[in-house]
Amino acid sequence: MNGSLESFIKDMMPEISADQLKSLADALTVVEHSRGTLLVRQGDIAEDCFFVLKGCLRLFHVDEEGSEHTAELYTELQSLTIFESYKEGKPSPYSVECVEDTLLLEGDLENEEEMNRKFPFLQDIVRSALESNLSSGQMDMALFRASSPERRYLQLLEKRPGLAGRVPQHQLASYLGITPESLSRLKKRLYDRKKQ
Repeated sequence: MNGSLESFIKDMMPEISADQLKSLADALTVVEHSRGTLLVRQGDIAEDCFFVLKGCLRLFHVDEEGSEHTAELYTELQSLTIFESYKEGKPSPYSVECVEDTLLLEGDLENEEEMNRKFPFLQDIVRSALESNLSSGQMDMALFRASSPERRYLQLLEKRPGLAGRVPQHQLASYLGITPESLSRLKKRLYDRKKQ
């Protein structure tokens, strides 16, 4: 089992035994994807949920004019499920793309139900992770919406160190809600300010 995943599970459920951890690891589906792979296409049913072991995923949608808008970026030890599509079988409003070569845990509804029967403790781990993600996501979104583009960029650098260097400039700009040209000017301004 990936050491980071093992630590993550132990943090979520400290009382898990070594045997339970090994059984769980043996039952998980780990899949490698190349950079640029589209895991979910906007308008299709999102049949899988994902947990990033290594790499980066981008959640985005394309508007009526054909412009892409990056909604979120997911990196190591983050999970991604498009719930409305995954649970209810509705067309996904988003696409999911691998920004880097990526190693994922993947599951589907059938597998999820089987895993929950086989490993009842898994529901506690998933619930804890979802609550943690929801709580931090709500706080981040509130701060993000109320911030200037410069503040958003600085928050990104502070809260998610290294991410800015892993994502193409135009995708990062879209995530920040600005144009690539504005992001270039912003980075130059911050660099010039730092030099003074």
